[in-house]
Amino acid sequence: MKRWTAASAAALALMACTSSAGAAEKVIVATARTISDAGLYMAAFQGWFKDEGIDLDLIGFDSSTKMIAPLGVGDLDVGGGTVSAGLYNAVSRGIKIRVVADKGSIKPGYAFGALMVRKDLVESGRYKDYKDLKGMKVAVIGHGTSNSSALNEALKRGGLKFEDAESIELAFPQMIAALRNKAIDAAMMTEPSITGAVDSGVAAKVADYNDFYPNQQTSVLLYSEKFMKERRGTAERFMRAYVKGLRFYYAALKDGRIAGENAEKVIDILVGNTGIADPAVYRKLAPSGVDPDGRVATASLRNDLALFKQLKLIDNPDIGVDDIMDESFVEGAVKELGAWKDRR
Repeated sequence: MKRWTAASAAALALMACTSSAGAAEKVIVATARTISDAGLYMAAFQGWFKDEGIDLDLIGFDSSTKMIAPLGVGDLDVGGGTVSAGLYNAVSRGIKIRVVADKGSIKPGYAFGALMVRKDLVESGRYKDYKDLKGMKVAVIGHGTSNSSALNEALKRGGLKFEDAESIELAFPQMIAALRNKAIDAAMMTEPSITGAVDSGVAAKVADYNDFYPNQQTSVLLYSEKFMKERRGTAERFMRAYVKGLRFYYAALKDGRIAGENAEKVIDILVGNTGIADPAVYRKLAPSGVDPDGRVATASLRNDLALFKQLKLIDNPDIGVDDIMDESFVEGAVKELGAWKDRR
């Protein structure tokens, strides 16, 4: 079997994202260039968007929060990111976007996130269990995010409340430096920062999300309302291709790594499109899980929202998870493609 390289992957991306002689309809998609965009990249490289008559226009964003405004006015058709307090508040203000599918989630054996504690604190015995997080400075990617909700779940395992630790907002790359400088004691990290922190010796992975927050929804696919309502047929075809992409990625997961069927092809595609240039990193890290039918873990969203409300981060106390969801596109795609369990 021919092995793909990053260069050949890039060539295929160009082929997959180029419309044929005026037949395709452009769909503008925002990505964060991370592994949680795998479903999008797989569908593009396999040509499934093109098969659906879609000319995919991928635009990179350095933050999912920056996607919200252009999604709300329809300048973007599709985006993605964490379900944060900010997303609920945006919907409350009339910004018309909806969560439509899974993009990255914690699945058994696939915990893309972990609780990391400074190695010296573990070796000295200062940290032995969740209860020892009391009084510690713990970095999170942002308050009112799924990342901070994961910290809350870890604290609960130690019989603690959210306010029993001092949560500090830092970007993932900054967390490693802060651990090295002893500016923080612990961090809620995701890959590849987890692997980087362990390899550099600054932190120990004391528990992953499966240990304290299994089945958490960490990233979602978003549709603009304009895309959903004015171009519903295209939105349905997009979802059909996207679910195929999720399944292609899902099939490459094995034994907690990207080591299943088509693993090398999947790694090559990811290397060509994300910030990780070394294939060896992808072979080593714990990859993001996904639902092969694209379904969202709404129970975890409700749990996260309860914390956001408790911390008074939500403007409209009456808003609920159902107010930001539209599962009809995933349901339609699965009906046409067949459920994953029926195809194995």
